[in-house]
Amino acid sequence: MQTLTLPCPAKINLFLNITGRRADGYHELQTLFQLLDHGDTLTLAQRNDDEITLASELDGVSKEDNLIIRAARKLQPLARDIPVGADIRLEKRLPMGGGIGGGSSDAASTLLGLNKLWQMGLSIDELAEIGLELGADVPVFVRGKTAWAEGIGEKLEPVETSNLWYLVLKPDCHVSTAEIFCHEQLTRHDSPIKIATFLEGGTGNSCEPLVRKLYPEIDKALIWLEQFSPAKLTGTGACVFASFADQMTAQTVCEQRPLGTHGFVARGVNTSPLHIALGLL
Repeated sequence: MQTLTLPCPAKINLFLNITGRRADGYHELQTLFQLLDHGDTLTLAQRNDDEITLASELDGVSKEDNLIIRAARKLQPLARDIPVGADIRLEKRLPMGGGIGGGSSDAASTLLGLNKLWQMGLSIDELAEIGLELGADVPVFVRGKTAWAEGIGEKLEPVETSNLWYLVLKPDCHVSTAEIFCHEQLTRHDSPIKIATFLEGGTGNSCEPLVRKLYPEIDKALIWLEQFSPAKLTGTGACVFASFADQMTAQTVCEQRPLGTHGFVARGVNTSPLHIALGLL
C-alpha cells in the first residue's frame, strides 16, 4: 500500500490589517502570509477500506474536531465509487494557538496528500475551495505560495519576498483567536493599503495592542525580542517573530531566549515545501 510523508509548513503574518466585520461574523482583512521551511510532518498510508485513523492525536482536541480528520472526511464522498481510507500519523512541532497556522497547514497537507494517494484528480482550485470550508487560513497552504491576502484571507495574490531568516518565539500562553476577534476593544476599521505601502514598512498588526494588553507574557516577549530586531505578533498570537539576514544570527538570539519560552528558526520561502515534495511547482 502506498505511503506519503509530507511537510506541513508554518506561516507568519508579516502584517495584519482588519478593515471591517461582515454580517456573518467573519472579519475582512489584509495580510501577507509568509511561508516558512519549518513545520509539522504528516504521514498518510492508504487503506483498503473506508476507515480514517489518526495517531498522535492532540490534547484537548477530539478526533472528529481535528482538522486533519475533517479534511479527510470532506474528500471521501468525492471518491469514484470505491472505498478510500487512510492511516494518518502526525508529528507535531508547531505550537497550538500560536498564530502560525499549524492546524490549517495540517489540513492542507491532508487534502493535497489524500488527493494524490486516492488518485482523485482534484485541482488546486477545487482543493482550496474545500479548504476554505475548514478555515480561512487553509487556502494559502493549499495554494502553496507566500501571498498577499484579502477578504477573510481567501483572496490570494502570490508575492515574492526576500529570503530572510525568522526567529519565532512562543511564550507560555495560549491565545484564543475567537476571543480576540470578538473582543469589543479590537480595532476593526483600518484603512486598506496597497502592497507598495507594505513594502515601504508602514504597517503593523491590528490585533497586537489588544493581545499585548490581555497577555503580559506576549508583551514581555515582544519587548525582549525588540532588542535584536523589530518584533511583531503573528496573526492573533501567541507567537512573536523577528527577521534576520542570516541563520546564525537568528539562532544565536534564539539560544538566549527567556526561560519558559519556546522558539525555532526558519527560513522564509516563496514556494511551500509541501508543493515541492508533491512536485506541484
